[in-house]
Amino acid sequence: MQFRVFPDTMNPEGHAYWRRNLAICFFGSFSTVFAMTLVLPFLPIYVEQLGVTGHASIVQWAGIAYGANFLAAGLIAPLWGRLGDRYGRKPMLVRASLGMALTMPLMGLSTNIWQFVALRFLAGIAGGYSSGATILVAVQTPRHRVAWALGILASGVMAGNLLGPLAGGSVPSLIGIRATFWASGVLIFIAFVATVVLVREAPRVSDPADRRHKEGWSELPNKGVVLTMLATGLLLMVANMSIEPIITVYVATLVHGPSGASAIAHDSARVTYVAGLVMAAAALGSIVSASQLGKLADRVGHSTVIITALTAAGLLLIPQAFVTSEWQLVALRFLMGLALGGLLPCIAAVIRNNVPDHFVGTVMGYSLSSQFAGQVAGPLIGGFIGGQLGIRAVFFGTCILLLAGAACNWKAVGFSARA
Repeated sequence: MQFRVFPDTMNPEGHAYWRRNLAICFFGSFSTVFAMTLVLPFLPIYVEQLGVTGHASIVQWAGIAYGANFLAAGLIAPLWGRLGDRYGRKPMLVRASLGMALTMPLMGLSTNIWQFVALRFLAGIAGGYSSGATILVAVQTPRHRVAWALGILASGVMAGNLLGPLAGGSVPSLIGIRATFWASGVLIFIAFVATVVLVREAPRVSDPADRRHKEGWSELPNKGVVLTMLATGLLLMVANMSIEPIITVYVATLVHGPSGASAIAHDSARVTYVAGLVMAAAALGSIVSASQLGKLADRVGHSTVIITALTAAGLLLIPQAFVTSEWQLVALRFLMGLALGGLLPCIAAVIRNNVPDHFVGTVMGYSLSSQFAGQVAGPLIGGFIGGQLGIRAVFFGTCILLLAGAACNWKAVGFSARA
């Protein structure tokens, strides 16, 4: 397959800022994700404090409040990407950090559940710092370092996802739940100030092609490659999230035997502790490998790493269905995290290489929307399959999905050093 790789249209001197931009975007992405996930451990408790009563109602409203943020972010991502193409990527980071810095403290002032859900939804609309940072870093970084830089950025996002819930389990007991929201707002405001003062977006060199072509899919010579990357991002999130609903139940069967699912309540502390380790193991593996796989991809080709990582992760799901000890599951999830760590940076790098600068934000927005869709669909699919066909069927089904994704990438892109 012949690929047209779009050249950089950024002012060459702009590359002088890319390391500083990466450092600030890393801090901002970590801070905003950390602050947003900090609330997750005490979310049902806060929902109850807002006047919701009854176990079922509390669980349902906690799920609605949790999902409102992701739903809004997924719907609005293409618009912010398009506006970033038109008005600049730094303004999108400033908007996102300021928006979240204002909405987080307001959540702590909520007096009823409707206000809280509305503010969670508004935070999803106003936010998107890490996605905006991904676009800015992808465009401002020298092409031969893009995947490595995006891997570093992804490590910050995953570290925020990992450490936020851990901190959220202890901070409210020290300062109170409402004060935790206010402290989160202060942390995001620091990221806002750092972005305003230190991020420098270089002007693009005027490209006559930008004026000749209308912004749209018709100008992309490698549409199949781009669409494959969008589908791969969706598939990756479905694969990651499909396991989440059944992890705790599966761990219970490993701790207590085949009847363990009904014994969760009798030893909930140990089961939830091990389940937390299982979930954290995959995130830790991704943090460790993201930058290294990105660096490797810059050298051997992004598509090569994508295909290899999908295949390895798919094969690692098979033994997970047959583990006899919870520690075996922890180790295998860590290895799977190592395999998957570089996928999102590589997907972004392939999109960046196959899309002109003036359209990359829009396409990245669609990519993020597809990933959010996977985050929503994954748990639903995994929960349904696990309930109807058994827990092992979830692992086998996810394995088939990942291997099919690897095959589709091989057919659409191949082991190309230029993609």
